[in-house]
Amino acid sequence: MSYTEKDNYLNALKEACVLKGYSEKTLKAYYYNVKRFLDFIDKTRLNLNKGSVRSYLLTLDLSINSSRLHYASLRFFFSEILHRSFSTKEVPIKKKAKKLPKVLSKAQVKALIESTNNIKHRLIIKLLYASGLRLQELINLRREDVDFDRNIIRVIGGKGKKDRITLLSNSIKIDLLKYYSKARFNTEYVFEGRKGKYSKKSVQLVLEKAGKSIGIKVHPHMLRHSFATHLLEAGTDIRYIQKLLGHSNLQTTQIYTKVSKRELENIKSPLDNI
Repeated sequence: MSYTEKDNYLNALKEACVLKGYSEKTLKAYYYNVKRFLDFIDKTRLNLNKGSVRSYLLTLDLSINSSRLHYASLRFFFSEILHRSFSTKEVPIKKKAKKLPKVLSKAQVKALIESTNNIKHRLIIKLLYASGLRLQELINLRREDVDFDRNIIRVIGGKGKKDRITLLSNSIKIDLLKYYSKARFNTEYVFEGRKGKYSKKSVQLVLEKAGKSIGIKVHPHMLRHSFATHLLEAGTDIRYIQKLLGHSNLQTTQIYTKVSKRELENIKSPLDNI
């Protein structure tokens, strides 16, 4: 395969991703994965077909999620660019791991918040938990998206480029107003770093430090999981939780029924009846 041919394929891939409105993150992942595959084809001199896709995937020593992303990239490339789509029967895909979400207890969330006196860090932890925000949604949050009168937060362009409304906790409003009054904003975002809005890495480090202080490894999505689980345990209808989380499919939200202890509390172990 010539360099020109490879470049043409990759440029066509970029254009297809842009035309379909894929995010920059998806575009970069698809581009990188397809480029790796085309390099593999170059080295091995295999034909550009579903057989070479099978061979390539067999050589990858990756996690299930990374392997599935490679699969999705190649399937898109074959379908949209080469116009030679293949099915999961022809090229099998690794099954997604069915892991239960990791959830903090309310006491652990409280300890996490109280582990720092930094007002910005406390607000980051509180908002992730109180509103069920994803990491990207938190750093994209603008001050105009916070409605103090209606107690809501507008999530603009969430996952899948969907807008939604979620909760603004009463207990966080004063903290936010105090933070606003002390901060010197250079952008429209609630949280700022040295070069504009706060970075993902900065938020992850905030949680890593807070988690260490209470002896728990904490990541941002764990607080979102805890938000959903605690709402469910409090008796909130799962369809409302689905809307607050921005899930398209109710089945995605139902994973929290497997970690909620609400129903388990009504079940007695057989040992207790002996």
